[in-house]
Amino acid sequence: MMKKRRHRRNNVNATQKATLNKDAASSEEVGDRLSKLPNDILLNILERVDTLDAIRTYILSKRMMKLCTKLSQFFLSCSSIPGHNVRTNSEYVRTNSVVAHVTDNILSTRSPEITISKLKIRFILMQPDCYTIGKSAARTMATQKVGAAEFEIITEKIHKKCSPADLLDHAKQFNDFFSACLDAFAGLKRLWLRNMRFGELDIPNILTTCKLLESLHLTNCDSGMNSLVQLEHAKLTELEVEYGKFEIVELTCLPKLQRVSYKGWFNSHKGPLYFGFVPQLSKLRLTKIGTRPTRTLELSQLLGNVPYIGNLHLDFQSEKIWVLPESPKLLRPVLSQLQQVNLDNLSEGCDLAWTMFIIEAAPSLKELCITVLDHWCNMVMRDKEFRKNNGFCEKADVEWKPPP
Repeated sequence: MMKKRRHRRNNVNATQKATLNKDAASSEEVGDRLSKLPNDILLNILERVDTLDAIRTYILSKRMMKLCTKLSQFFLSCSSIPGHNVRTNSEYVRTNSVVAHVTDNILSTRSPEITISKLKIRFILMQPDCYTIGKSAARTMATQKVGAAEFEIITEKIHKKCSPADLLDHAKQFNDFFSACLDAFAGLKRLWLRNMRFGELDIPNILTTCKLLESLHLTNCDSGMNSLVQLEHAKLTELEVEYGKFEIVELTCLPKLQRVSYKGWFNSHKGPLYFGFVPQLSKLRLTKIGTRPTRTLELSQLLGNVPYIGNLHLDFQSEKIWVLPESPKLLRPVLSQLQQVNLDNLSEGCDLAWTMFIIEAAPSLKELCITVLDHWCNMVMRDKEFRKNNGFCEKADVEWKPPP
């Protein structure tokens, strides 16, 4: 009996060994298949992930280390490091320092013979790291061919925690950084700024320096309460503005501008935008939580200087309708080329008959998308007294009768 038991144990051990050998062989086979991929395919894979993740593949093999020096696209971001959501000074210093060190190291060691098709760096406006990033980017632009370069600049304090003094301080930090790294900004094609209150001439000065800029994104930025900003640029094709306290943003002379998005503009007696010379503007998106003080927009006036609008997107965030239904006769000259319309987040119970004024004024319309939704994430859902005191309307609908 004892011998038979031993025999069974030996059989089990033999089976386990066979299984382990099979798994090892399978693993080795997978590894062989990966290593047999051509360099261009492996590079394509590495360029689809964050650059810091691509750099971590160095530990796999010497071949991967060599491939990382041949990358043509770079995306370096402070938010790609684990723990970036921890809003502490030590965490900010650590994450930003890593981004600055990696940016400086990888840009200075890569082969200058390989064109950088895309360079995007998201970093926090903190010294000395932002200066390291700016100087490294400028040196790279001067010595190597860079197709598209982008800075996305985050401030140490998030939007909800920024006081007016913080906004002014952030703008001062940025202006100092900007002045020290003019060559880097001169080579940018995309720029995203957050949480800054500039002087009257600061934003025009930024556009003057960033001669190659094609996309500008401003989040919670302005030049003071009820301020006015005039934008002129030869190459800018895309503008996004979110919040801030501008009374009006004047698009004075933007011959290449194609897309404009404005979200959450400040309630004022004037409209949020003035369109000057914008001959190529074709797409406009407006998003606003409407209250009683919100000025009702008349599209015939807002778009009076725009020769061609092909795509119009209006998002009402489930509150007041802030567009005035107008006679199609007034609107037809500005909407005659309109092909796509999105009316998003109309309040539930809203009579959609008023939307007919757009349809009747747009003979070239091909696509109309309407969403009716009480968006609980955006709506201020408190007691009725709170909504009344803060200008929120109980009736979000509008009335419109077709002209005779």
